[in-house]
Parts: sequence; structure tokens; C-alpha cells
Amino acid sequence: MTGLRRVLNSTARGVVGAMAMTGMRSFTGSLGLVEQTPPEAVLQQKFGGLMRRLGEDRQEGVIEGFHWLTGAVAGATFGFLPDRLRRPDWAGPLYGVAVLSTFELAAAPVLGLEQARRERMIERLVFVVDHLLYGLVLAPPAHDHAG
Repeated sequence: MTGLRRVLNSTARGVVGAMAMTGMRSFTGSLGLVEQTPPEAVLQQKFGGLMRRLGEDRQEGVIEGFHWLTGAVAGATFGFLPDRLRRPDWAGPLYGVAVLSTFELAAAPVLGLEQARRERMIERLVFVVDHLLYGLVLAPPAHDHAG
């Protein structure tokens, strides 16, 4: 697969992975396990005035679009990694957790998000699981690859 094709493929898989996470978060949110997802936190805590002007229905769409865009960017970044890092069966799930870790350890504190300042062990565990799902969609085990 050419470099451009690999990156485009990873970008598309990143969007689909973010969509799969949406389903997981709908389920875990309905159980009360998730108070606020990372995309919600960024948009509502940093762009609250703009988000309120959009209205509740549009807010959900903007948050979801932002999450899918983030999934696409993370997927494209994965596509740029060397083959030796992307090929192992564990590469996708590990990458998914690395994306979450980057948010938790770097982005949330730098942005001053509430998530960086409070204990949320169950929520963090749920996010680890849905980022493992993201990674599985992004890079399924080698025996699942066609061709």
C-alpha cells in the first residue's frame, strides 16, 4: 500500500473508530459512568459561550463532529507511523490508549480542563476501554486484514 493510501485508509478507520466510540459512550453515559467526554470538555469548557448560542441539538452535532475530526487526525497520524510500529497486533489498541493518555496527561492540564483536577477512576477506565475499541477499529489484528 502506498504511503498516501495508507494514511487515507488510517484516516477513514480513525473516523469509524470514533463513531464506534460514540456507541460505547452512549451506553456508558446512560449507565451514569461518564460525566463528560473529552470532546465535550474541550468545547464546553473552552468555548462555552459559543456552544450555548448553538442550542442543545446543534451542540451535540458539533461535539460529535469534533470527536470524529479528532479520530480522523489521530488515524492519519497512525498512518504516518513506520510499518514496524503499526504492524503488531497490539499496535492499534496501544495507540488508542496513547491518544487518551496524551489528552489526560498533556492536553487537559494545558487547557485547564476540570478533568485534569479531579478523581474520576471509573470514567477513566471507561475511556481506556473505548480507546481500546478505537485502536481495534483503527488497526485490526493482522489475521483480520484482507489480502
